[in-house]
Amino acid sequence: MPVEDFKEKLKKVNQFKIDKSDNLVELIKELADTGFNAKRLAKACEIYKEMVEDKDCTKFFGLAGALIPAGMQGVIYDFIKHDFIDILVTTGASLTHDIAETLGFHHLQGEFKIHELNDTNLHENQLNRIYDVFLPNEVYEGIEDFVSDLVIPDNNIPVSSFLKTLGEQLPDNKNSILKICAEKEIPIFCPAFTDSGLALQLGFHHRDLNLNHFKDMLKMVDLAWDAKHAGVCIVGGGVPKNFIFQSLQFCPTSAIYAIQITMDRPEPGGLSGATLEEAISWGKVNEKAKYSTVISDATIALPIILLYLKKSRKPK
Repeated sequence: MPVEDFKEKLKKVNQFKIDKSDNLVELIKELADTGFNAKRLAKACEIYKEMVEDKDCTKFFGLAGALIPAGMQGVIYDFIKHDFIDILVTTGASLTHDIAETLGFHHLQGEFKIHELNDTNLHENQLNRIYDVFLPNEVYEGIEDFVSDLVIPDNNIPVSSFLKTLGEQLPDNKNSILKICAEKEIPIFCPAFTDSGLALQLGFHHRDLNLNHFKDMLKMVDLAWDAKHAGVCIVGGGVPKNFIFQSLQFCPTSAIYAIQITMDRPEPGGLSGATLEEAISWGKVNEKAKYSTVISDATIALPIILLYLKKSRKPK
C-alpha cells in the first residue's frame, strides 16, 4: 500500500477525559480511539459483544492461569450465567480451586515481604503461596474428603462427562463454575486433567477410574465442526488455547471472532504468547476474522469485559 493511501486511513488519537457522567460503556467507546492496549481492550469488548449478539456463534472460552485464587471465580461464573460462554476449556488447577471455594474454603490474600517472611517459613506452617495469595494445606484435606465420597456411576467415561457428574454433587454455591456448568449443560473440557491436585486425589481414592481423553478430543472436534460461526476468547493461553485451536484447525469453520488476553510474548515461540495473526497461518483463525490481543493481566481485563457485556447488552 502506498504511504499516501495509508495516511488517508489514519485518524487522530482521542485525548479523552473522564467525565463524572461517564459510564463504562461510554468509557470503552472513548478508549476505542486511543492507542496501545487501551484500544485493544476496547476492541476486545466490541468483538465479544458481537459474538454474543451473533445467534449463530458458538463461543469457546479457554481459561488458564491462577484466576480463581486471585478472586475471579465470580467473574467466570457470571460469564457462564449470562450465556457469554458455550464451551469452557480449562485446567485441572482451575477446577481444583473452584471446588475449594465451593466447599466453603477460601484463598487468602496478603502482602508477602521477603524480609519479614520467607517461603520456607510458609512451608513449615503448611501455607502454600501463589504470588500474594495463600492457601492452607487444610483446604486440600477438605477437597480430599469430598473426593473420597464422590459417587461415580461409570468409571469409563470422558473427562467432560465426569466433570458434569462432579458438578452435580457439589453443594449449591453462587459462584461455583462446575455447578453452574452442570446445571446449564455447558461442557467443560480439561485436556490436561491429570496435571492437578484434584486428579491426584481422584487417583488415590478411585483406583478403577479410567477417564477417556480421546472421546473428549473427538467431541470437541464435533462441536467445532458443527459451529456455524466460531468465536474464541483465550485467557492466559496454555493447553486450553491449543485444545480449542487444534479443533478449529481441522474443521471448515475457523474462528471469525478471536480475543486473547495474555502477558506472554511471541518471541520464544511458546503458544501462550503466539499471536492471533500467527493462528491465521494454521487455519485456526479466519483470515477475515475480527480479532484483538490484549497484553494485560487477565485479572484487570476480564472484569472490564464482563461489565461491558452486561451493561451494553440489549434487553431481551
